Amino acid sequence: MIIADETYIAFKPPPHRRISCQIFIVLLTLIIALRVRSLPDAGPTPRVRWAAIDAGQPGKPNPMSSTVASERTAASDLFSSAESSLGIRLLPGALSMIAGSVDVIGFLELGGLFTAHITGNLVVLAAHVATGRAMPLAPILAVPVFIAVLGLTRLAAAGLQDVSRATLRPLLALQLVLLVSFLVVNVAAGPFRDPNALVAVLAGMLGVAAMAVQNALVQISLVGAPATAVMTTDITKFMMDLGAILFRSDPDEVARAASRAKGTWPAILGFTVGCSLGAILEATIGPWSSALPTALGVLAFGTGLRVPSIRPAQ
Repeated sequence: MIIADETYIAFKPPPHRRISCQIFIVLLTLIIALRVRSLPDAGPTPRVRWAAIDAGQPGKPNPMSSTVASERTAASDLFSSAESSLGIRLLPGALSMIAGSVDVIGFLELGGLFTAHITGNLVVLAAHVATGRAMPLAPILAVPVFIAVLGLTRLAAAGLQDVSRATLRPLLALQLVLLVSFLVVNVAAGPFRDPNALVAVLAGMLGVAAMAVQNALVQISLVGAPATAVMTTDITKFMMDLGAILFRSDPDEVARAASRAKGTWPAILGFTVGCSLGAILEATIGPWSSALPTALGVLAFGTGLRVPSIRPAQ
């Protein structure tokens, strides 16, 4: 049965299909848990020496800037050596699946809200302003909430770096907490017939916050990894590298392009699969579809536990 009004469209499947999809979610979670347990243990923790970056006094280390620079350098080196790290190879794809599933679930459940794409929310706002239509609350709040969570995440990461602590695992844990909260609110209060209802807006902002943390952690903790929520950038880079592979004659340039493309395609595939599964599950089991990104968040966090910690050495 399909229920529709001006702002909400929902598909209510028969009970047996709901039960089947709930069983699918449970099995998927079990498979993810078993997969995480089977991953090889990480090697020894790399230690990175502080860099001398004090612009005014060459050779004198600046604790704040050198800590940030050293972890970013180590993260970049770690990702570039992905051939020897299964955890690093899995993370961008898993994070992209999370972003794709959260984005499509938020779009279908919350009146067209883009939880992972601020660009889309800006387009919606501009269209409503230009046409004089009433503006939904969630897209209005999504932009400042996204920016605020980015700032708070950067502050938290800086605090961890100041005490020589790695940032990847804490940020993955924070994202998982937000995804679990997103699931709880959706299941407890959904489906949402009014996307402007307070509880619907709360669910949307939890999704936006989770995606803000994910975007920040890729920039902070996975330097050199492809974007996990911006497919325009990833597809552009992939096609440019594919063109270099096909049409350039310099062996070194071709090798570099092939290496970049090898790191980019899992993110593109992951986002596409996440969108597809999220849409199918949302149309089938409604709010319980939020269990998909939560289960993937468990996978990402478990994978992060297998990645060598990167701590700036004092």
